[in-house]
Amino acid sequence: MNQVEVGGLSIAYERAGSGPPLVLLPGYVGDARGTWHHQIDELSDEFTVVAWDTPGSGLSSDPPDPFRLPDYADCLAGFIEALSLERPHVAGLSFGGGLALELYRRHPTLPRSLVLASAYAGWAGSLPPQIVEERLQQVLQLADLPPDRFVAAVLPTMFSRSVSAQTLQEFGANISNFHPDGLRSMARAFAEADVRDVLGRIDVPTLLLYGDADVRAPLDVAEKLHAAIPASELVVMAGVGHVSSVEAGARFSTEMRTFLRSVGIAPE
Repeated sequence: MNQVEVGGLSIAYERAGSGPPLVLLPGYVGDARGTWHHQIDELSDEFTVVAWDTPGSGLSSDPPDPFRLPDYADCLAGFIEALSLERPHVAGLSFGGGLALELYRRHPTLPRSLVLASAYAGWAGSLPPQIVEERLQQVLQLADLPPDRFVAAVLPTMFSRSVSAQTLQEFGANISNFHPDGLRSMARAFAEADVRDVLGRIDVPTLLLYGDADVRAPLDVAEKLHAAIPASELVVMAGVGHVSSVEAGARFSTEMRTFLRSVGIAPE
């Protein structure tokens, strides 16, 4: 892993390949490699793929408290600048998708395109208030658990029932390294986040990627984002759960490559 300092935080990241820059943002559980290993390996033949460990996860520093979604977005903008990534494509899964939207709101000239996978307009922007509060309280309680109990509680909601045992084992091992304070920070930030106001102003190519077996970000969440974002494209993957970049890695990468090529700014 590489490291760069942004705003007093040490940010870990993986970088591979060459070509137009593609920045990958994981969800609130899992780190860069655990969430994006398929895409790092498969898309680096055509793109400079950069996947960060969100502050409070992986090998990155925990952020100060409070640290809200605008703070994460400003840190991400500083990260992109520190690595001299000129107008990257930005792809985010779940929390990372909401972060990509907040990045666009605060720094609209940065992203060249958006890929929003299993994404929300923030929990407050996509879910009923009761569900948001239940999720927040659940995360705050889970953060106090030992790793094995944390994994046992979280893992079943991340994939479809048909996911392979190997995938479950590998992702479970990855999320067992969670940062309790970092997890709390991301949950609090996302519970209050509502970025619906920016959706109608998005004027860069946007791909929405969802699984129809996702119990965390169901298709009604996808359809509302699709309706609100002008000229967005929605792709639904059959039989796939929430962490679609892992469960359907090859198809996910193919859909991303096809989309990025279609916007006319990938190399010939």
